[in-house]
Amino acid sequence: MLSQAHGILPIRATRPGLHEFTKNVRDWVAATGIRDGLLTLFCRHTSASLLIQENAAPAARRDLERYFARLAPESTGYEHDDEGPDDMPAHLRSALTATQLSIPVAGGEPVLGTWQGIFLFEHRSNTPEREIALHLVGE
Repeated sequence: MLSQAHGILPIRATRPGLHEFTKNVRDWVAATGIRDGLLTLFCRHTSASLLIQENAAPAARRDLERYFARLAPESTGYEHDDEGPDDMPAHLRSALTATQLSIPVAGGEPVLGTWQGIFLFEHRSNTPEREIALHLVGE
């Protein structure tokens, strides 16, 4: 018989960039008691995003952060700057990445590759608290 679980995971990054929260997700999945199913994570914001990315080599994270900083630099040249020069670049970076992830769950664990981790990609300098909605359907 199928079961469902849902929750909110608050995350506050200490700086802009990639912040791994795989352990938090693993702990949440284990606490649901659901062994096999599909996990959906959804970032409830327009200036942060979610990524599954390399979690062993810090250089990979730094390279991604530098790439997005070049792609959508902070500037006063954007029309939308209501919250400062990082406002519109944050929206652009979020639009180029994902706000939702789907991850299979087997044996009570998210099915991730050996070097994969789940990351919040914080795009704001101000780093407000973020909410990640979790929904797991399975048995």
